[in-house]
Amino acid sequence: MARRRVTAVAASSGWVDESGIRQPGGEVHAWLPGTNQTVCGLALSRSRLQRFPHATFDFRPSDVVTTADQIRHICPRCLGGTGARRGERAWTRVSPRP
Repeated sequence: MARRRVTAVAASSGWVDESGIRQPGGEVHAWLPGTNQTVCGLALSRSRLQRFPHATFDFRPSDVVTTADQIRHICPRCLGGTGARRGERAWTRVSPRP
């Protein structure tokens, strides 16, 4: 059984909500904690992305970003890399080799 990867958020900026917790903002990417790069391959240090290990990357392709949101852009390559359709397999092997 494959272990499920929990992806956190790396963002270009951040803001503090009413309860005093840092939240991601700007351009948002999926990040695997323990690595120095996003799922789409950007280096966190070179891209100057901030890590948000407490925020999970649970966006879907159908999410709409409005002008009232602090998040301005969700990386489409990270959406594809995390298997944006949760609960479904990305592919199935139809005729496996012996």
